[in-house]
Parts: sequence; structure tokens; C-alpha cells
Amino acid sequence: ACLRMESLPEAVLIRILASLPAVDLVLVCRLVCCQWKNLVDGAALWILKCQQEGLTRAESDTENWQSFYFLSKKRKNLIKNPCGEEDLEHWGEVENGGDGWKIEELPGDFGKEFPSEEVHKYFVTSYEWCRKAQVIDLRAEGYWEELMDTTQPKIMVRDWYAGRRDAGCLYELCVKLLSDNEDVLAEYKSETVTIPQENDASWTEISHTFSNYGPGVRFVRFEHGGQDTLFWKGWYGVRVTNSSVTVEP
Repeated sequence: ACLRMESLPEAVLIRILASLPAVDLVLVCRLVCCQWKNLVDGAALWILKCQQEGLTRAESDTENWQSFYFLSKKRKNLIKNPCGEEDLEHWGEVENGGDGWKIEELPGDFGKEFPSEEVHKYFVTSYEWCRKAQVIDLRAEGYWEELMDTTQPKIMVRDWYAGRRDAGCLYELCVKLLSDNEDVLAEYKSETVTIPQENDASWTEISHTFSNYGPGVRFVRFEHGGQDTLFWKGWYGVRVTNSSVTVEP
């Protein structure tokens, strides 16, 4: 005799559902019947899926487990080509002051190795302002509107910059959260960082976390740049690499 799903104990049904891909649970299974909808919208199923896949969080955080699961699974750097491995590919609105942007191998002349071994290159600026930007389409990356508007997950922005020991330079970072029609809903602008001519060329991380930014965020616009302060021909300006934008669980 065929075992009817309705007659299964709820705990067993949760175990069966937890073995299915998350996208199918949300788009297909929750439409089957009221019981399945309640299970997919409830915490128990997603707590089990998190346990099965080793996704941990503090038990006191009993916010939306379904959002936590999706955000954890999706978590990745949304900036493409953050270290210049593909030249200037994926970077738009490029402003090439002086001799323009250049990509160099670490550590570079009068430079220092990067703290992480995975990073091999950096972008370097010239004797007038060099800027470049990247716009991240959150929907295209899988962050659906209701998730952004209701959960408002933290958006973490990081960048790394360094000077060279024999030259002074300037650095700036500006990140905006934009609506569908590109209204600025939140903005972070660093001060203009000045690195003196006699510096140790060490890499510095700058970071900012956006939270409680309100509904409507659909794009993140990341822009950084700089120049040298000596107006030397060539590439003596600030070096940048390993930029990242992540949506945090």
C-alpha cells in the first residue's frame, strides 16, 4: 500500500523535506499544501538543514533560519576581478588620470608582500586621480527583493591599500547602496587617506558594514581610487587589491 505523506509524523516529514534542495523547498514544496507551507516557513526544517551542512550560529540568534541558510550558502565576494588577475575586466567608469591604472605583481618595487598568499597582483594609480567602480546587481546574484527588504542582511565592504616606501600617495573609498532607479539609500565615504613619502609600504585594510538600511536596496556601487602626491611620471600612487563586498548571514 502506498504510504500517504499526510499520515507521516511531522518529524519524519521534516527529515524527508530537509534532503531536498532549498530552492525546491521554497518554490515548489511550500505550494503543495498548508502543512508543507507551514513546515517550509518554520524554523525546524532550516535548523536541520543548517545542522546537516555544518552551518552554525549562536543559538540565541533565533531570527529567520531560512534566510540564514540561504545567506550562508550564497556567501561569497560579489566583486569580480578584485586583484587584477583579469586586467581591468568587470571594472567600469574607469578614470585614468596621469598614466592611468596599471596592474603589477606583488610585492612590487619598494613594496611589501600581501598578508594572504592567495593574492598575487594589485592595481596601482598614477600622478593624477585614478578611479574605478563596480556595480553589483543583488537580484542577479540571487538576493531576492523580499530578503533584502525584510531581513536586510548586513552588507560588508572591505578594501586593501598600500603605498610604496619611496612615494607618498592618497586613497579614497566610496560605497553606495542604490535603489532600482539608482537613488542613494545609504552611503559610506572614507576620508582621503594620506600616506607619507617615507612609509613602510604595509597593506592596510579598510572596512564598513551597512545594516538597518531600510527597504529597496537593489545595487551596491563600489568605487575606489587614488594618486601619488609627488606627480612623478609612471605608477607611484596608491596600490589597491583584494576588494570585497559580501552579504553576511
